[in-house]
Amino acid sequence: MESISIANAQHYTWPSAISEHTCDGWHLHRSASLSVIEERMPPGSAERRHLHQHATQFFYVLVGELTIELNGEEHMLTPLTGLSISAQTPHQVFNRGAEDARFLVISDPPSHGDRVTVEPGGC
Repeated sequence: MESISIANAQHYTWPSAISEHTCDGWHLHRSASLSVIEERMPPGSAERRHLHQHATQFFYVLVGELTIELNGEEHMLTPLTGLSISAQTPHQVFNRGAEDARFLVISDPPSHGDRVTVEPGGC
């Protein structure tokens, strides 16, 4: 069995919801029951506010800082801290820091195809 890293993992990109930046993701593990992704968000980037119908997610910061808005409350994550987000919980992730944020997103079950965009203040 080969070890996995961002050098050999499946890579994808996604656009920031609030800037011209492009964010990166690498699938470190994919199975029917679990997804482990490393993501990179440049300073000033954010994802769209959304929820997952079935997936519970755990965000764990490796480098930089993330702000996660969860049900109207903001949580600041710094290196080596994490936050769990239950299914059906509206959230949005921002990089308001001065450097790239690198973090793990662990989803049970995998969250791809399970995402519903929501407007701020709504579900």
